[in-house]
Amino acid sequence: MAFEVTDDEQGDWAVLRVSGEMDLVTSPVLRQRVHRAVADGRRSLVLDLSAVVFCDSSGVGVLIATRRLMRSCRGRLRLILPPDVRPGGGPSDGAHVNRVLAALGVRRLFDVHPDVTSAVAEDDSLSA
Repeated sequence: MAFEVTDDEQGDWAVLRVSGEMDLVTSPVLRQRVHRAVADGRRSLVLDLSAVVFCDSSGVGVLIATRRLMRSCRGRLRLILPPDVRPGGGPSDGAHVNRVLAALGVRRLFDVHPDVTSAVAEDDSLSA
């Protein structure tokens, strides 16, 4: 599966939709796109990982570095991670990332939402 990052805007939020496998080869692409968004003055960022089917330690490293970057510029970061199972049964795309972050004990570091609509609609006072 090809790796792809597409840009979108939802109000004040820059949305990066990621699909494919986040690994040693592809993770630098996401890192570059995040840095470009911040350089363009974006301080509210959503990473939609719902179409990511695989994430290794380099992908997790990019997510942690993105969190650090957004905190250093007093920005906001929200991740889209779907539930582990689709409504009809079977694993959902993006569930792998959710499981990897949970297994490493770092999922709690992120403000996680089930979809972009809820991520951009919620008030900061309600965020974890």
